[in-house]
Amino acid sequence: MSLNKTLLTDLERQYYYDGVRERVPTICGLLQRFFSPRFMPVLLFRIAHALHRKHFFSLARLFSLINFVLFGIEIGMQCEIGDGLYLPHTVGTVIGAQSIGVNAVIYHNVTIGAKEIDMGYHPERRPIIGNNVNIGAGAKILGGIIIGNNVTIGANAVVTKSLPDNVVAVGIPAQIIRHLIGNPFYELD
Repeated sequence: MSLNKTLLTDLERQYYYDGVRERVPTICGLLQRFFSPRFMPVLLFRIAHALHRKHFFSLARLFSLINFVLFGIEIGMQCEIGDGLYLPHTVGTVIGAQSIGVNAVIYHNVTIGAKEIDMGYHPERRPIIGNNVNIGAGAKILGGIIIGNNVTIGANAVVTKSLPDNVVAVGIPAQIIRHLIGNPFYELD
């Protein structure tokens, strides 16, 4: 998928959470959101990731550093993140997953990465996170685990074991407290 299409999908998610779901994302809309503290970190990550994939490592590091300095978020340039990324708040967030699916919502002070120091960014030591996942403020997702689709992880939860699709997990260590019907917003009684 092209960088433009990915950014337009990210912008569509911004509109969704801003309550203007009927607005159609356009290049002009991207320019209008350029300085938004909820959109610019996503834009900077997407540019850094695209540059990294094209082996422009120094430029990629520069965009990643700008994101860190301006918004307090560190996202591994190697991390594959699907379209529709939404970061309501970014300060204190570290994202070093192997991959994250589409329509992820990641709040502030979240840490996603290896259990031990992994400066070499070994994928097998990092989480794989599915589609439509909501990660609450302060949550930690650590190690080579798999988080399924349509999962909600509560604030300050510590997840060190894989989670299946359609669940809500909270606590330290995280425990499943609820099963969902295909979408984190619709609960199963």
